[in-house]
Amino acid sequence: MQIAQTWDSRADVCLYLGETRELLAHIPNESAQLVITSPPYNLDKAYERGPRLSLERYLAGQEEVIAECWRILRPGGSICWETGNFVLDGEIVPLDIALYPAFKRQPELRLRNRVVWHFEHGLHCSKRFSGRYETVLWFTKGEATLFDLDAVRVPQKYPAKRAFKGPRIGQLSGNPLGKNPGDVWIFPNVKSNHIEKTIHPCQFPVELVERFVLALTREGDLVVDPYMGVGSTACAAVLHRRRSAGADVVPEYVAIARERVRLAAEGHLKTRPMDRPVYEPPRRGAA
Repeated sequence: MQIAQTWDSRADVCLYLGETRELLAHIPNESAQLVITSPPYNLDKAYERGPRLSLERYLAGQEEVIAECWRILRPGGSICWETGNFVLDGEIVPLDIALYPAFKRQPELRLRNRVVWHFEHGLHCSKRFSGRYETVLWFTKGEATLFDLDAVRVPQKYPAKRAFKGPRIGQLSGNPLGKNPGDVWIFPNVKSNHIEKTIHPCQFPVELVERFVLALTREGDLVVDPYMGVGSTACAAVLHRRRSAGADVVPEYVAIARERVRLAAEGHLKTRPMDRPVYEPPRRGAA
């Protein structure tokens, strides 16, 4: 597997050390099937590498990146933008709502879902309820789009349930392949005891990216993460035989991403499986 440090259409993965606009500028028009990312939330964290911006300047910068992502996206491709809240003086601004107009100013972008990612652990607030979710805006470029539901079905709650009347009486009432996972996803966030934990303080769980990769791309497609962090998106792409490109300004993160991608390609990367329940109660009588 070829891992490039600059954009190379022949490479399986590009892990670029530098500003995301620099990488995106080199990716040709309509090359990517999926753009998926979690940008900095402008909270003055160390990894954001710069002073905190006004909300207006932050949103303007995000719109520039979104426009470039639209340019590199194929017709029928998808943009998935995972966000939380901008917080100032005790007031929150939901960034998915604030960014929605920037997406809609790009031609033909259509919001397909607002996916809620719920997790149980995080910062504990004393003056408001503790935040335990983030959102992913899923946009598509145009009407016709790839969506492979069968690739991401989850187990039926009542798999043996059968129709009790009508033309399908006696037949299984649910799809035997499983059910639609819906738009509220429960995955653990990557904290200290998570198997995927690295030095990054706000790391994407690979299983969150995998669901989008499997549903919205095919093998060989290009998946781009403008703010790749430690490479969870690239790992998810490699695990499912997709190509990937991403950028980050922190050298330590890019080095970790390179090692994680290498392990993923070799089948040695430790990740939390998508089909593992969030909580498994101990068996009765177990020690």
